[in-house]
Amino acid sequence: MHVPDGFFDAPVSLAAGAVAAGAVAVSLRGARRELDDRLTPLAGLVAAFVFAVQMINFPVGAGTSGHLMGGALAAILVGPYTAVLCLSVVLLIQALLFADGGLTALGVNITLLGVVAVLVAYPLFRLLTKTLPRRRSSVGVAAFVAALVSVPAAAVAFTGLFAIGGTADVPLGRVLAAMVGVHTAIGLGEAAITAMTVGAVLAVRPDLVHGARDLRRPLVLRTASGDAGAKAAPADTAATHAPTSPTTPAPPTGAAPGRRSVRPVWIAGLAASLLCAGVLSFYASQELDGLERVSTDHGIMEREREHDLADSPLADYELRDVDNGLLSGGTAGVLGVGVTLAVGTGVLLLVRRRNRTGPPATAVGGTSSGADAG
Repeated sequence: MHVPDGFFDAPVSLAAGAVAAGAVAVSLRGARRELDDRLTPLAGLVAAFVFAVQMINFPVGAGTSGHLMGGALAAILVGPYTAVLCLSVVLLIQALLFADGGLTALGVNITLLGVVAVLVAYPLFRLLTKTLPRRRSSVGVAAFVAALVSVPAAAVAFTGLFAIGGTADVPLGRVLAAMVGVHTAIGLGEAAITAMTVGAVLAVRPDLVHGARDLRRPLVLRTASGDAGAKAAPADTAATHAPTSPTTPAPPTGAAPGRRSVRPVWIAGLAASLLCAGVLSFYASQELDGLERVSTDHGIMEREREHDLADSPLADYELRDVDNGLLSGGTAGVLGVGVTLAVGTGVLLLVRRRNRTGPPATAVGGTSSGADAG
């Protein structure tokens, strides 16, 4: 759902830009509470992964395709404030380097894919995780539902903005029905990708999933007499500490489970991002995406203006003057992943560094960021 130039008039574009700027400003402050030394580089990787997977359009029927929006996925993995920053970086790079999403519509795109998607998905996810049984499978279910709902919610928001400042005279009721219908189908793909990705991270490092940070199980400490006492502990702590023996002192309450490196997860995530952007994107569906399909069918696409950077070397995710499609698209995708990773990580490192001048941030699982950095 990358809105091009020309769909909205100047007042709505400016207002959406103000909303996006305000959301980014608030997120810069809020992300300081979410990020710690472990999660900051992973958050930059989340931005790169979202960029990569957005290059893969999947068919949803009737000559229409869709791709990941990523708001729900990013919010669950790294927190809602950090997710808004990640999506903003992705959309900015797509607009500036790949001519994807209009420059005047950048505020609209950040509002729809970043702000609306996150504001809908994350509270719903948290509500479901508190309502469903406290087990890891419930996190996957909650992620699926939250991601599914976030996509048509963004479609409704698009239609609302178009009703206020759309540049085409079209029947809004039909546009709303078409947008919601198509994007509900796309939402199923979004939900599947989100649930599988969250589940994969949860299976190997549950402490790195922000949305599951309070998914705890009791840590049983046994005394020499055999008495047992249950204390709250992070989900991965119970697997780290064995019951204590008479000769082994019990670890202090709230002790960190150890300095576990995030490098294996980071390397695996980067490899997946490069594979998606560099190889799998070549096999993506060539059908119109959901917004393009609705806009074409209802006469909105006639209002599209050519992107100001349409002649850029990486426009349309292809490397100019390279005839081989796989090489052209793959190289553009790999470059996009690298730039997004560098910019996203750089921005979030600056946010994290500013946080160090204040009180220590609280890391996932309730320990201070310095205690379980690694």
